[in-house]
Amino acid sequence: MDGEAQDSTFVVREVVEVDDRLVSAMARLIPQLSSSSPPPDAGALAPIVDSGASILLVAEDPTVEGESAILGSMTLVVFRIPTGLRAWIEDVVVDGSARGRGVGEALNRAAIDWARAAGATTVDLTSRPSREAANRLYRRLGFEQRATNVYRLDL
Repeated sequence: MDGEAQDSTFVVREVVEVDDRLVSAMARLIPQLSSSSPPPDAGALAPIVDSGASILLVAEDPTVEGESAILGSMTLVVFRIPTGLRAWIEDVVVDGSARGRGVGEALNRAAIDWARAAGATTVDLTSRPSREAANRLYRRLGFEQRATNVYRLDL
């Protein structure tokens, strides 16, 4: 896959280099996703961007300069386990000013295309029930809610 998906107002691309613009955009976006996690600095973003297992995707408005051009982001993780190649979508966030423009859908479609091209057999994600619009989007894209328990151990 060439790493880009586009509509008339924004482009989805893989981040291949960490720069000040990305760090500033993440400082704006991550608080909209999580109040308990600090925004990543360049040192935290570099291992994500440099990893062979994770793909950081951003949606950008090419008509806007600077960090405000980045409308949203997500991370796709592709990993091999004994039952096959799998993919997981994490940390999907769209700036409040860009919601309703199809940014989240474009990011998810790009991630699905990327996972398919890599040979993944499934793509998983989680979403809080309170994120009603996001859950509607995931169902519309073909995701099915699984009857499973999600457990977390804080370390």
